[in-house]
Amino acid sequence: MAENPAFPTRSHGGPDSEGVPLHDFSTNSNACGPCPAALAAVQQADAGRYPDAGYAALRRQLAAFHGVDVQRVLLAGSASEFIFRITALAVQCGATAVWLPPHSYGDYAQAAQAWKLPVVAQPALAQLRWACDPSSPLGAAHPALDQLADPSALCVLDRAYEPLRLEGALALPDEALQNFWQLWTPNKALGLTGVRAAYVIAPPDAGDAVMQLDKLAPSWPVGAHGVAMLQAWTTPEVQAWLAASLATLREWKARQIALCEAMGWTCLPSAANFFCARPLLPHGMSLPQLLAELRGQGIKLRDTTSFGLPGQVRLGVLAPAAQDALLNAWQHIIRKAT
Repeated sequence: MAENPAFPTRSHGGPDSEGVPLHDFSTNSNACGPCPAALAAVQQADAGRYPDAGYAALRRQLAAFHGVDVQRVLLAGSASEFIFRITALAVQCGATAVWLPPHSYGDYAQAAQAWKLPVVAQPALAQLRWACDPSSPLGAAHPALDQLADPSALCVLDRAYEPLRLEGALALPDEALQNFWQLWTPNKALGLTGVRAAYVIAPPDAGDAVMQLDKLAPSWPVGAHGVAMLQAWTTPEVQAWLAASLATLREWKARQIALCEAMGWTCLPSAANFFCARPLLPHGMSLPQLLAELRGQGIKLRDTTSFGLPGQVRLGVLAPAAQDALLNAWQHIIRKAT
């Protein structure tokens, strides 16, 4: 069936029209997952009942987990859902422009476009400002993050990959962090990206904006399975599993980078469980052609052209068996091309 032009396909990693890839490097999900305890909680969730419409117990758990007042915790259907919702709030509050990092998640721009909010080159000109640390697709620190914070603007720090940080730390004093809306999406760290749920820690003095964002949300933005995942997220058992998985991911990442470099690919530095690389292309072959050839062999990589990085790919760190499959598939393509 031909694609409906009214509903263009957005550029994302993960399963596509060809189904689930055998070895999917195109997402940043924790390859050690799914976390057993979190998965069990999701599987045992009572889908026969509505969650509490106010999520009182869950919000208390998340507030205690982060050491903040419960009034600062806001639930979201997903990070993407919240991106569109806070963009709507910005427009309601009179925003005339948005600022995005040079290379960033496409939904920031999608939401701005949907609300006809122009993107500007300087943060000082924008009333809605986005940051992500570690960033996607590069997995790098956001430069001069403290200079982005402004109490008079809506400043959002996407912390999707903070739990998957393999080195370093957020370079932002706690005082400056209080000026940001912190967006958390634990499903990546837990290896449960199919469960859609997220939450936000609002700035301490953002009570009115929190109330307005709550009014902008549909009823029950998070279902029973999302509630179960977020509740599990706060438990010591799940956090211990996550910490152990990071040690494994560091080993796998070092191996994967060495393998890519042995293939002649140029890898960029990254602090997270993913990195960007410029593949060595067979003679006469374009990057889209290489990616299509690899996809035909069950290997999916993420083209970073939509992130503003043409000629490169993003690779989530996978287990050694998947890495070897990538090497074998690439060598097969090289042999065919020569």
